[in-house]
Amino acid sequence: MSGVKEECGVFGIYDLDGGNIAPSIYYGLTSLQHRGQESCGMAVSRTDGERGNVQFHKDLGLVSEVLRKDVVHNMNGDIGIGHVRYSTTGESVAENAQPLVLSYIKGSLALAHNGNLVNTEALKWELIQTGAIFHTTTDSEVIAFHIARERVHSATVEEAVHKTVEKIRGGYALVIMSPRKLIGARDPYGLKPLCLGKRDNAYVLASESCALTSVGAEFIRDIEPGEIVTITRDGLKSSKLAEQKKHAHCVFEYIYFARLDSTMDGVKIYDARIRGGKSLAKSYPVEADLVTGVPESGLPAAKGYSEESGIPFGFAFYKNSYIGRTFIKPTQQERESSVHLKLSVLESVVKGKRIVLVDDSIVRGTTIANLIHMLKEAGAKEVHVRISSPPFLHPCYFGTDVPSNDQLIAAQHSTEEIRKMIGADSLGYMQIDYLEGMAGGLPLCKACFDGNYPMEIPEEIKQD
Repeated sequence: MSGVKEECGVFGIYDLDGGNIAPSIYYGLTSLQHRGQESCGMAVSRTDGERGNVQFHKDLGLVSEVLRKDVVHNMNGDIGIGHVRYSTTGESVAENAQPLVLSYIKGSLALAHNGNLVNTEALKWELIQTGAIFHTTTDSEVIAFHIARERVHSATVEEAVHKTVEKIRGGYALVIMSPRKLIGARDPYGLKPLCLGKRDNAYVLASESCALTSVGAEFIRDIEPGEIVTITRDGLKSSKLAEQKKHAHCVFEYIYFARLDSTMDGVKIYDARIRGGKSLAKSYPVEADLVTGVPESGLPAAKGYSEESGIPFGFAFYKNSYIGRTFIKPTQQERESSVHLKLSVLESVVKGKRIVLVDDSIVRGTTIANLIHMLKEAGAKEVHVRISSPPFLHPCYFGTDVPSNDQLIAAQHSTEEIRKMIGADSLGYMQIDYLEGMAGGLPLCKACFDGNYPMEIPEEIKQD
């Protein structure tokens, strides 16, 4: 997938038996690395130790680069949280890495956040007027400050979290660590994922179930939209915000973001992507010799297309796994050259054949155009492109970093114009009516495709 940046990943764990959880956070974050490769970090504490004594380490880079063996070895706690980040608000600088750790009158507070708020400026202005000084440019810091301020006037930290999440608007999954409690919160629409697991006498919160598996935890359930869970020495308790009847799970978790072996809100991600590919084959059949996918994101939908169409599935590309984060290159020219570094065509597979090439999206169109050119250079007779999402037409305000409209190829050109621009012999996008069936009937946020946002978006944000 090119152009849409990943979301973030959050992880939290509390071992009620007092075992050291720092290695588990490392493994949990490593399994969530696909959700963000820009920065990462962890914060740990001992619930039987001095209040407010938090160890933390964070920086720009991958989990293996930032949380090195010596760093993790020197961290010890029975409660902790971690984060992997791709910036959606705020610059790509070390100061914006998470978790955020605050010391204040009630002790310490550490917070990790996936998502994006739509009322950040109003909340920030409220704090600035009372003397707050901000060290980052993220909306996550605004959330942390509001929790800390509410805690001063609340009996418990979970009450402060409850008061804060009643104010914030947008998509969010939060994991919060106080000296004696681990708290998870999910936005009322369910835009951002969060799930709960258990390993022996340790509770785990994570963006995806694959992170639970990586630390040997059993999946218990998804945190419900609008739910706040608090884990203490006495176990787990739950509270809910005012009932939000309308749910809107982010469609891109099922198309692209979530890892293939995760289950999210009762839907197996692999099965969803196979269903997406089958829908494409029904909508846009074509005579061809081979179905292939763009590694890795297009492969499951390509398998589904093959199963439905009866056209053989095969691998047309070799992916170099050792290139690193080439797809985060900032300039268009660097992005284009990185495609050739990451992927090469298996000439003997494609030569003389009519190819169906499946990918999860077209954003700017440059990557898919390069791949089509590479296939035809290797001797492919025809390349028919099938995309397992509808055309991007609108920006996302909830934490999926879709570029502005002037960079969205589908907002500027018709499908036929795009087909000519990328050099495809035919082009078919997923029909929007098939999306909820793909996601097992879940109510979805499809605003990046149809412009129907689940909540009101402030005019000042729309104009940015």
